[in-house]
Amino acid sequence: MSKLPLRARLATSIGGAAGRVSRLAGRGDGSVIGGVLGLRVEPDLLRLLAEDRQIVLVTGTNGKTTTTRLICAALGALGQDVASNAFGANMEAGLASALGRSQDAPYAVLETDERYLPAVIQATRPRVVVLLNLSRDQMDRAAEIWLTARRWRQALAGAEGCVVIANADDPLIAWTASLAPRVTWVAAGQRWQEDSWCCPECGSHLRRDELGWRCGECKFARPPTRWVLSGDSVIDEAGQLHELALALPGRANRSNAVVALAVASYFGASVEQALPQLRNVASVAGRYTQVQRQGRNVRLLLAKNPAGWLEAFDVLGPPPGPVLLAVNAQIPDGKDTSWLWDVDYRLLRGRPVLVAGERRVDLAVRLEADQVEFELADGLDDAVARAPAGDLDVIANYTAFQQFRAVLGRTD
Repeated sequence: MSKLPLRARLATSIGGAAGRVSRLAGRGDGSVIGGVLGLRVEPDLLRLLAEDRQIVLVTGTNGKTTTTRLICAALGALGQDVASNAFGANMEAGLASALGRSQDAPYAVLETDERYLPAVIQATRPRVVVLLNLSRDQMDRAAEIWLTARRWRQALAGAEGCVVIANADDPLIAWTASLAPRVTWVAAGQRWQEDSWCCPECGSHLRRDELGWRCGECKFARPPTRWVLSGDSVIDEAGQLHELALALPGRANRSNAVVALAVASYFGASVEQALPQLRNVASVAGRYTQVQRQGRNVRLLLAKNPAGWLEAFDVLGPPPGPVLLAVNAQIPDGKDTSWLWDVDYRLLRGRPVLVAGERRVDLAVRLEADQVEFELADGLDDAVARAPAGDLDVIANYTAFQQFRAVLGRTD
């Protein structure tokens, strides 16, 4: 990239120093505070750091962090450095911090918060924007999803020189990307459909069948795709079938991998080059980490909203394996826990279920309504001691997940 102006160089130096102090003090990875201070010195820092780079922005309600990690791995096949906000600091400060730490990297893959996508597109002039999915999340904090979709749609309509790689199976994503100058459509699937019953174009009821979705009144329908997730394999844009064989579990991660392969292909990395890199990814910012605790194997799964819980249930060990569920309602989680009633917990019947977290009573009431037997636990170690013999899967929302990571040790 071109040489930074003096003020921007000073800003990155101050931000880098603050990040290092934060890490040494055990206050986190420093990815936010460094960016905050850097932007105070140079408010235009994000744009300056993004110049002359190949920028990929990744957004959606679920899967941003994992897809970002997989794209970074896939682009590693090109033999170039890749800058990234690997731990999910996905607002302006985190993005600036990530770019400032890797100023010589020609590529950057940046997870981007849904609300900030239009502003980040304007600041970074990305080569690729990845749209994964859009559903309800943090109901007391996040914008209503149709409003978010309209803002994305307006931003992408004027994004010249950018290709959008979008999930064709999510009708709201398809509508959002439909005005973009260039779109590569991916058949990545959509298990959670409760937020996409209506046509975004005319408001009528959507119809679904084995061919996908379409509106019953207007012409809006699922676009034809160039990349397809087919069971445990991917069909690439040339029609070739490749077995994924990922270390990461679950259908959602296979979907994320197909998107990553489509991005890598845009930059010139073939499936044969990129796929081995994806298979080496076994854990992402603590997600899917397996740790020994009190003589048993504990695996951490993150689920922040109804769609995320549905995907987490998909990767649980076979029944009757025990599971610990934990819910907090701090500011990063959203304080409104009414979304728990949108999750179908009947899938847990027949398993030993333990419940922890600051809002464990809210979750316990929800489980009672679904006739799921459970025990209350006072934290992770109490749950491990109470659970029957065998592996223990832990499903937790954001701050509960981070608390458990701190107990187990931050393993990536």
